[in-house]
Amino acid sequence: MMQDEQIIDLYFDRNERALMETSEKYGNYCRTIARTILNDEETVKECFNDTLFHSWNAMPPHRPNCLKTFVGKITRNVSLQRVRASHAVKRGGGEAVIAIDELEECIPDHTTHSAEQITEELVVREVLDTVLADLPVQKRRVFVRRYWYCNSIEDIAKAFDMTEGSVRTCLSRVRSKLRSALEEAGVTL
Repeated sequence: MMQDEQIIDLYFDRNERALMETSEKYGNYCRTIARTILNDEETVKECFNDTLFHSWNAMPPHRPNCLKTFVGKITRNVSLQRVRASHAVKRGGGEAVIAIDELEECIPDHTTHSAEQITEELVVREVLDTVLADLPVQKRRVFVRRYWYCNSIEDIAKAFDMTEGSVRTCLSRVRSKLRSALEEAGVTL
C-alpha cells in the first residue's frame, strides 16, 4: 500500500491512479463516516465518489498534511450536505440532523463570509480546540463521536459502557461549557 505522500504526489501529477490508491487505502474509512451519517448504502457510495471528485479538484493547489483526515473531512461534509438537502425536502432527520440541531444552540452558523464573520469563525475554532483539549479523554471522545461522526446516543453509550442518560448529560455539559467559553470570547450566539 502506498504512503500518503506518494498518493498526494499522484494527485499533483494529475495521475488518475491517485483515486484508486485513495479508494484502496481510505475507502472503508470514508464509507464508514458516510454510513454513520446517512444510513443508506447507495447514498454512501455516491458520497464516496463525490469525496474522490472533491479530492481530485482540491489537489493541487491544496497539499494536505494528513490525507486520511483530508478525505474524512470531505466525506463528512458531503454527507452532511446530503442530509441537509434531504431534511429540507422532507422534515424528518436522523442522527446527523439531531446532532447538528444540538450544536446550533452554542455554535453560530454563518452563511455569508464577511471579514468579521471569518474572524469570528477562527475564534470559534480556537475556543472549541481549547475546550476539547481541557476535557478528560472520555468526554472528548464522546463529544467527537456525537458531533464529528454523528453517532447515535445509543451507540455512544454502548461504545463507552455508559447509560444513554449519562451520555446526554455529558454532551449537555460540554455544550454548556462550550457556549460559556464562546460567550466569554465575545462570539455572538
